[in-house]
Amino acid sequence: MYAIIKTSGKQFKVEAGTEFEVDRMEGEVGSVIDIDNVLMISDEGKTTMGDPAVAGAKVSVEILEHFRGPKLIVFKMKRRKRSRVKNGHRQEQTRLKVTNIALG
Repeated sequence: MYAIIKTSGKQFKVEAGTEFEVDRMEGEVGSVIDIDNVLMISDEGKTTMGDPAVAGAKVSVEILEHFRGPKLIVFKMKRRKRSRVKNGHRQEQTRLKVTNIALG
């Protein structure tokens, strides 16, 4: 059984036990959050599509950790103007683990 969920503006294909990273979510490490925005559920060949979300479906996820992603360098330059700007950015992220997928 797998589901396609939408959270943090992105879509993820998840199964029970799957770990994935999203943008920082509210909550303490070890707490369980229910995600209601389930776009599709597939269970042994039976597929349930949502319009836009499947009614009554939810995916329970556990917060494993909060961390910062890799550093990205942002460099802007205007040629022949001696203008150079170098900035760095690290995105705050949360690692989640799927504990349960419920359809009803």
